[in-house]
Amino acid sequence: MVHPLTQDELSAICARGRLRVGISVEPFRPFIFPAMYTDEGIRVTGLDIELIREVADALTVHCGKPTPIVPTLHVTRFPDLFIKMNEGQLDLFVSSVSGTVPGTRPAGLWFSAPYLRDDGLAAIVQNPKIAERIKTQFAQHSRKWDTLEAIQQAFSGLTIAVQKGRSAHLYTQANLSQIRLVVCDSLPAAIETRDPTIDLILSKHSIIEYVTKRVWHEWSPLTKPDGSPLLLTRDDLSIVTSEEHRHLQWFLNNLLFRMEESGRLAQMRHRWIDEEYAPTRRATTEGLPLEVTQVPDHYDQGQCR
Repeated sequence: MVHPLTQDELSAICARGRLRVGISVEPFRPFIFPAMYTDEGIRVTGLDIELIREVADALTVHCGKPTPIVPTLHVTRFPDLFIKMNEGQLDLFVSSVSGTVPGTRPAGLWFSAPYLRDDGLAAIVQNPKIAERIKTQFAQHSRKWDTLEAIQQAFSGLTIAVQKGRSAHLYTQANLSQIRLVVCDSLPAAIETRDPTIDLILSKHSIIEYVTKRVWHEWSPLTKPDGSPLLLTRDDLSIVTSEEHRHLQWFLNNLLFRMEESGRLAQMRHRWIDEEYAPTRRATTEGLPLEVTQVPDHYDQGQCR
């Protein structure tokens, strides 16, 4: 008797022994670092990469096979991750994506329970005069300085850079009409551009916190009048998969629940965001491999327009 062979997505992953994972080609330190050359070959590392390892290890146990499920990384531009997922080229993707920002949930995609909570949009500034001007504007609003109206007035007339397709891009389009918006292909492209002069760069707070301490020392996080970090939104970061993959969705949410209950997610956050470490060393010992043909594009961070 001949009949079509039908498999759910988890059974298909078990059968092929591979998990097809999309990650962004643009570095989002500490979630995804630039690809690094090591003695073991080209490797990529970061919090999102450790999370991918956790998912693959859990799938190995679920599948009950003697050989481990191997995560294969499909490296692409951030906006293309959504396209490849809808085309069925990926099982899931992880690139510090927020499922709680309006406009970030395209039809046909599903966002998991958070693996990192209470992140949000923040801003960095290079020119002390711009920082002082914003603080002066906030001071005029007394206790209501953190309202959207106060932020709109404080940012009015400034040149603000964001990465295309990310939550900062959607936020500025929806809320900041009195600015000059510069859309960049990546965060490094925003840092490197000289024309026009960038007053502020908006991105995830966790990314900003990491890069201003360890990479771009000439830039500083924008702060509230009391000195604490200025957050424009609250974001929870999620894993993305197809809306139709119910079995995989339950698997991911159950895994993330167990990781949160055990303290594993908190340990990962501390390990990558708070600890001092050498990314190259971690790439050597725990990074995942990339194909050589994918690496050159990794260092082309695009442009701003």
